[in-house]
Amino acid sequence: MADKPRYRALASIDPQELAEFQAGIRKRYTDEQIVAEIVACAERLGRSPTMREFAADSGTAVHPQTVIEHFGSWNAAKRAAGLVPRRFATREELLGLLRTLGEELGRPPTARDIDEHKGRLPSKSLYWHTFGSLTNALREAGFDVPVGEERLERAVDQGVVLAEQFGRLPKFADWAEARRKDESLLTEWQVYRMFDARRGAWSTFQFLVRQRLAEQGKDVASDGTLQKQK
Repeated sequence: MADKPRYRALASIDPQELAEFQAGIRKRYTDEQIVAEIVACAERLGRSPTMREFAADSGTAVHPQTVIEHFGSWNAAKRAAGLVPRRFATREELLGLLRTLGEELGRPPTARDIDEHKGRLPSKSLYWHTFGSLTNALREAGFDVPVGEERLERAVDQGVVLAEQFGRLPKFADWAEARRKDESLLTEWQVYRMFDARRGAWSTFQFLVRQRLAEQGKDVASDGTLQKQK
């Protein structure tokens, strides 16, 4: 009997008035404000937040249920915020995120770029799991990423350019310095690993650069310095 007033109260609610009230409550936050809250939470966590993590984050001012009322589902809200849940990311979504990041950077994204944009992109391990490698994913996304012999040719060409800049065959440290200034270069470790990281790997690469310079009519001394053209 004690419950009857409660049920009577529910029965007396006017559906239209309730809908107007709920709409008013939802209007306390705009979609843009909610998206900003989700993005800020992701930045604090360093990854795309679950609904439970979002609710537990003391920095958020919006309840997850409010998010769902605005967007229909938690994952739809995260997609609106540019966060793709790992288990729901499709192949095309993963490629689209790479293309967007590449457009912002003006070059093909690297594994380091993906790490530095945690929250906006899934982990690089998901790309490796889905595509076999990050290189495969980048190529499928339309980026010019060399592999195999093509990659080695690219490295040798870049080595020739650096040799002319430094006036000597580039050392490992020279390459690292140049890479910090120009991220279009392969990394020094990418070059090194082309030779299975065996002893003498870098000098083997320098030998190939020296050969290419010789083909261009340029002399290289035994100490690796370029001879001035007469």
